Amino acid sequence: MTELNQLISEQLFVIIAALTVLVFLLLFVVLSQSVKLNRLRKKYERMMAGAGIEDLESLLLNLKMQTDSVEDEQEKQRRTLMMIEQRQRISKSKLGVKRYNAFSDQGSDLSFSLALLDELDNGIVMSGLHNRESSYVYAKPIEQGASKYALSPEEKDAIEIARREG
Repeated sequence: MTELNQLISEQLFVIIAALTVLVFLLLFVVLSQSVKLNRLRKKYERMMAGAGIEDLESLLLNLKMQTDSVEDEQEKQRRTLMMIEQRQRISKSKLGVKRYNAFSDQGSDLSFSLALLDELDNGIVMSGLHNRESSYVYAKPIEQGASKYALSPEEKDAIEIARREG
């Protein structure tokens, strides 16, 4: 019987020792987790300091609203830019001028042909013919660099200048 008591006592000692080691191990885990939690809490408080916001959820909702606002503004700017690009394509931005003497027997280079074209070479060509007694101005529509009306060599030159330099 004493042997049985001694065996029970040894097993009890081993169990108590194992439980003691387990308790210390769990105590160590709890303390390390507590330290990590405190570090995380301090980081959170530093992040939220001066933001005027109570919690992270409010901060995230505020950032989401700001992001939505920026995206809306960006979409508005994109539409405006597309509209500007469309207008720019049809604006008469190519300019060609050819000065010449329409009447070789008198005067100087007072006559001119002026071509105003857009990106697709649509527009007008204007010619002003000047002599001592009078001046005449003509305008002809231009579509894709040509006109349904007969063009003088000077008008063709003005269109070519506009296409080349525009």
